[in-house]
Amino acid sequence: MTAITAAQLRAQTGGMEADPEVPERPRPPRQYPAAYKLRILAEYEQLDKAGKGALLRREGLYTSLISEWRKQRDKGALAALGADRRPGRPPVDPTERENARLRQRVERLEGELARARKVIEVQGELSALLGGLAADSATSSDREPSS
Repeated sequence: MTAITAAQLRAQTGGMEADPEVPERPRPPRQYPAAYKLRILAEYEQLDKAGKGALLRREGLYTSLISEWRKQRDKGALAALGADRRPGRPPVDPTERENARLRQRVERLEGELARARKVIEVQGELSALLGGLAADSATSSDREPSS
């Protein structure tokens, strides 16, 4: 029997090959739906010791997960994780979105209207001032004798 080193084996097989035992990248932690957790907990609690082990092997679970799920169930966290709830931002009612858009538009238009009213007020005051100056200049030119 001949002993082969790892380098000799690589030379014979044509270089580096992927090791089938090592995954290419680690898997992210598994996430379980609330309904699944509740179903497994109910089934687990009805079984004897041998049945519990068989269930854990069949589902690929650990007793630590079962303990954690029990704590979550007892705290009511599983009810809060209901199956009808999706992660992320809650959906916005189209009517509420339209109302918010219209409120912003009304605020913008009210601001423009207030500015326009102020401009009209200033123009009125300016017109009155210029009218008064024109009248004073007309009366002063009437009083001055021509030479």
